[in-house]
Amino acid sequence: MFATLKTLIAGESARQEEALRDRYSIELIDQKIREAEASLKSAKYSLASLIQRERSETRQVETLETKLQDLTERATEALAADREELATEAAQAIATMENELTLRRATLQRLETRILQLRQSVETAHRRIIDLKQGALAARAAKKEQAIQKRLNAHVAADSSFEEAEELIARVLQKDDPFEQGQILKEINDGLTQTDVADKLAAEGFGKASKSTANDVLARLKSTK
Repeated sequence: MFATLKTLIAGESARQEEALRDRYSIELIDQKIREAEASLKSAKYSLASLIQRERSETRQVETLETKLQDLTERATEALAADREELATEAAQAIATMENELTLRRATLQRLETRILQLRQSVETAHRRIIDLKQGALAARAAKKEQAIQKRLNAHVAADSSFEEAEELIARVLQKDDPFEQGQILKEINDGLTQTDVADKLAAEGFGKASKSTANDVLARLKSTK
């Protein structure tokens, strides 16, 4: 039972966290972008420091190479002049400088490799932040549209005017046509009295017409002249 309650509590906590993230999604996006920009700024400072060290090491290597070349020429001249003790002292200094030069060149190579890697990381992070900012603009616009749609849906759901108007329109459209209904009633009545049949026979000359016609009136007028 305890395990079940623990699972239910964990599930409810996850749902609340998800709802909170949805509610403040724009604020969270902006905060994450600020954190990413802070990390990028720190990486830029690190890159600048590495480049500064790399330039310093390059100058040190160039200085050592110049000194080595000069000292080697001097030692060679001392040997040519049979000043072996001076040449030996110079050789010892040359060996020390060569060892230092080897270490500095290795350090310089490591710095160049690290600078290349960090520069690529900075460029990648810079592009990703641009994409994030564009995505944040799209997310902000979508969130605004969702809020507007939500308010509209709530208003429509709460307002009965739409439903009432639809019902009135349906009632008007479903009502019978009174003119057509009157015509139908006339036809029914005529059929019941059989008047229409008698009028048809009178028109053909069989018996008198049940109604006076324009021809009858005209004939009567002519007979009185």
